[in-house]
Amino acid sequence: FFVSSWRFTFYIISFFTGLAVLYDKPWLWDHRECWTGYPQQPLLPSLFWYYMLELSFYWSLVFTLPFDVKRKDFKEQIVHHAATIFLISFSYCANYIRIGTLVMVIHDASDCFLEPTKIFNYMKWKKTCDSLFMIFSAVFLISRLVVYPYTVLYNTYYYSMEIFEPFFGYYFVNALLMTLQLLHIFWSCLIIHMVYKFILQGTMEKDMRSDTEESDKDEEREKIKEKEKNGITYFSNGTSNGYIQRNGSEPLNNRVHLANGHAKER
Repeated sequence: FFVSSWRFTFYIISFFTGLAVLYDKPWLWDHRECWTGYPQQPLLPSLFWYYMLELSFYWSLVFTLPFDVKRKDFKEQIVHHAATIFLISFSYCANYIRIGTLVMVIHDASDCFLEPTKIFNYMKWKKTCDSLFMIFSAVFLISRLVVYPYTVLYNTYYYSMEIFEPFFGYYFVNALLMTLQLLHIFWSCLIIHMVYKFILQGTMEKDMRSDTEESDKDEEREKIKEKEKNGITYFSNGTSNGYIQRNGSEPLNNRVHLANGHAKER
């Protein structure tokens, strides 16, 4: 809950910071402007601090990985963090700043809805959670499968070729961008599956994308504790097919069934 809360705070700040920095920049509206004058493009202070904000956040995610709950998409998260850090760092060094800012603001758009969806899911506010989940799904699928390929991938693969010949940075940046897109497709499949189940069942059962294995175990423990509080615990008799129910008093028949079919009085 607290992790999702502070991440939500960051994504909101980062997303609106990106909009404030880019709203008057020509490459936000005309993507060919990303390459005008390249590589001699001045680095504005606002762009520098926007980069530092994003880079420091993703480094913090790497440093906290050993302490995070191991999620079902834990390996994919590691690949995502590594690719993002390499992309931010290399784009800064190679002066791909304009492309980098587009990538960051596109990613933050959907994450602003992901974290509050998790928060309300943990709080058991089902209706609010379900509504935010549908909004998040729509924003994620549109931004990652439509806007990102057109705005970023097509831009770096084709528009950049109008300005200069391919070099190492061209191949390296595009490889990192394609790695992110493969992760987008992976998570989109999970989200579409969640949406399908939501439409059929009318409610979202669990956290999307990265449902934790530990949370499943915690739910089982909570159920066992709840039964114990109510005084009802079922024990399987290893020597028979029967069960003994203990509810604070002795069973009515006060017998233990043995494997040979005979009964022994206690």
